[in-house]
Amino acid sequence: MNQSKTYLKRAGLGWLFKMAWRDLRSNVGKLFLFMSSIIIGIAAVVAIQSFGNNLTDSIASQSKALMGADYIIDSSKPANEKVAAIIDSLGGANSREINFASMVAFPKKDVSKLVQVLGVEGGFPFYGDFETTPVSAAREYQNNNSALVDATVMLQYNLKPGDSIKVGTITLPIAGSLTSVPGRSALSSSVAPAVYIPYGQIEATGLLQKGSRVEYKYYFVATQGQDLDALYEAIDQRLDAEGADMDTHMDESRRLGRRYNNFGKFLNIVAFIALLLGCIGIASAVHVYIRGKLRSIAVLKCMGASRSQTFKIFLLQIAGIGGLGGLLGTLLGVALQLAAPSLLQEYLPVDVAVTISYPAIFLGLSLGILMSVAFALLPLLETWYVSPLSVLRVQEEIDQRTGKARILVLGLIFLFLFVFALRILDNWRYALFFILGLLVTFALLFGVAKLLMWAIKKYFPAKWSFSSRQSLLNLFRPQNQTATLLLSIGVGAFLISTLYFSKDILLSKVALGNNENSPNIILLDVQSEQVNDVMNTILPNNIPVLDNIPIVTMRVQEINGRSVNEIRNDTTSNIGRWVLNHEFRVTYRDSLIPTEKIIEGNWVAKADPTTIVPISVAENFAYDAKVVVGDKVTFNVQGVLIRTQIGSIREVDWGRVQLNFSVLFPSGILEDAPKFHVITTRTPSNEASAELQRQLVANFPNISIIDLRQILVLLEGILEKIGLVINFMALLSILTGIIVLIGAVRTSKYQRIKESVLLRTLGAQNAQLLKISLYEYAFLGVLGSLTGILLSLVGSFLLAQFVFEETFVPSLEPFYILLPVLTLLVVGIGLLNSRSVLRSPPLEILRATSR
Repeated sequence: MNQSKTYLKRAGLGWLFKMAWRDLRSNVGKLFLFMSSIIIGIAAVVAIQSFGNNLTDSIASQSKALMGADYIIDSSKPANEKVAAIIDSLGGANSREINFASMVAFPKKDVSKLVQVLGVEGGFPFYGDFETTPVSAAREYQNNNSALVDATVMLQYNLKPGDSIKVGTITLPIAGSLTSVPGRSALSSSVAPAVYIPYGQIEATGLLQKGSRVEYKYYFVATQGQDLDALYEAIDQRLDAEGADMDTHMDESRRLGRRYNNFGKFLNIVAFIALLLGCIGIASAVHVYIRGKLRSIAVLKCMGASRSQTFKIFLLQIAGIGGLGGLLGTLLGVALQLAAPSLLQEYLPVDVAVTISYPAIFLGLSLGILMSVAFALLPLLETWYVSPLSVLRVQEEIDQRTGKARILVLGLIFLFLFVFALRILDNWRYALFFILGLLVTFALLFGVAKLLMWAIKKYFPAKWSFSSRQSLLNLFRPQNQTATLLLSIGVGAFLISTLYFSKDILLSKVALGNNENSPNIILLDVQSEQVNDVMNTILPNNIPVLDNIPIVTMRVQEINGRSVNEIRNDTTSNIGRWVLNHEFRVTYRDSLIPTEKIIEGNWVAKADPTTIVPISVAENFAYDAKVVVGDKVTFNVQGVLIRTQIGSIREVDWGRVQLNFSVLFPSGILEDAPKFHVITTRTPSNEASAELQRQLVANFPNISIIDLRQILVLLEGILEKIGLVINFMALLSILTGIIVLIGAVRTSKYQRIKESVLLRTLGAQNAQLLKISLYEYAFLGVLGSLTGILLSLVGSFLLAQFVFEETFVPSLEPFYILLPVLTLLVVGIGLLNSRSVLRSPPLEILRATSR
């Protein structure tokens, strides 16, 4: 004995590896399923991280092709003398463009459509290509005074090159179909398909009228070695002062990167939750596994092994499993990465080049070890205080000396989770609240499990049948898996039901409503002299005019006596730049509408033009302009200055399908100002809508018509596509939870075999044992699923109230689909496990336990 103690004291790392491997070989099956959960979670993280890195690199490398030039100057009005001087100082624009939304007609098909009309002059694009059919159309359309029409529109109306398109008052031949344009994805084209015509034809269309929303762009090719950041710093403020703006291809790259990075962060969060589910499984498996090894650990300590040695043996086992899981998960993630571009390319602005992302691979390999070790530390602490006397007696209670160590380990786990969440969200507040939210969810589910076990002990139904009583006793027997199973089931139910409820909230934000006062057709850019004629076109078709809203354009001239230019030049000012540069579209009326609510000050319905005008501003304007009730703002209405005072601040529901305004004037002030109108109506059917649109386009080509039903279909399509991605990630988490569930059930298999032997020895039949398992797992499935759904219901309600500010009407799908499906799944897994338990002969188990 003394020789063995001396040998163990001298044993080094090699001996620890041998012991870890020998023990693991006979027990790897118990931990394999938990390694599978790590594999899936890491695969999701690696795939998303790799694809995100590829997308970021592709955006950066193709940023010039996204813009079509090195930099642009754009404005909502023609270049004035100062802007023109800046353009000339840069050597003049290499190309220029005018673009606006408008209805166009296809005479051959007698149909019309809202499109984005772009008039181009010069060699744009300078990077990237117009992809057209035929190829020559991209080069010839400007010289031939013809048009390039979006390929989807060409297919939709069965148009061919040579057919004609009517834009305003002119008719042009179609040179070809436009398949791809720098910076435009299929998704953006579905909102407003592009129609390119020569720049010189824009004026002839007659569509550039007062109040029309027009954008002017000037494209530039940088000289070799030109510092675009320095150029931006030198001229951007001068352009801002004149209502213009400068963007470089690097700005475009950063902007797109941020847009798609946010989506990637969301997917990372879901993948992270899948990883956490796997880690819960690891912690549970190691807990049960170590409990079964306490006697072996005690034997080792009797032979002279130290606390450190026994701890390291099992730590090496867990680290090895985590490392292998990380490797396999990384390989699977790389395989998923290869498939991602082909699945998502339609919605991306660039061609994504698939390359090996070494940071993502390193993350996957390290996560396997770090996550598994971190979550296994708590149960591994039990090995530290196992007494050699445990060879002779069973050590039921964990040594109280583990208390401080457990607090330290929990702190390390929390810190690790926070650091990882910070890497995903890139904001410490969001990361902290995310981790706290997860902890609250897990704590509630764990609390429900403990409350359940306490309630069963306290109020045990002694008069129930034998099978029912035994199934309840299993929920708090030694080495029970009640908490782990409820966590696995509950978190999975929480995720998938939150998806259902979130969809309901999102759809409610874009719902048009079915009442007769909800518009489904909006007419934009109606000139004042056209209002009566437009209304006379609508009303004879038995279609109502719901709103006739006057729109006056204006800019901020002064805020509390300080001019806009003075504020721009003040580097300490925190007033939002958009307030200083924006051309506001303002209306006037004598009442508020349902989407508005006064939160400060008083609404004034009618004002006297001879005094300072009390106006109402939206919260966003007040916040960014740094104004409160009583402050003074001067507006420039096409050369006429109007002095106003903030009379009230409104809360505006911008999510409703309703025309809302940041600045609202009372009646009696702007009636004589130059303006255009927005008219809304509601058509009873698609046929009536199409007929009305044909009449309006034929008689008023300058008017833009928005069919809200088409937009709703588009929004629902976008939500459906996003939902597919969310569904996939949520189901990935559910799959991880199922694997944890299978593992939790199988981990307690040997314990159940011994219970089965005792019950069968006492006379229990197989049918009774099956009933016991059926009742137990059905109870766990119903309680876990219902708890997760109810927690999701509370979370979704808070989300609707405080984030979306919507009335929450929950969907019933989680209750009549998710609840029974998850319950049946839990019961099925439990009964499959019970089959092998029932097959084990009692004598075989008794012999095994007597040895």
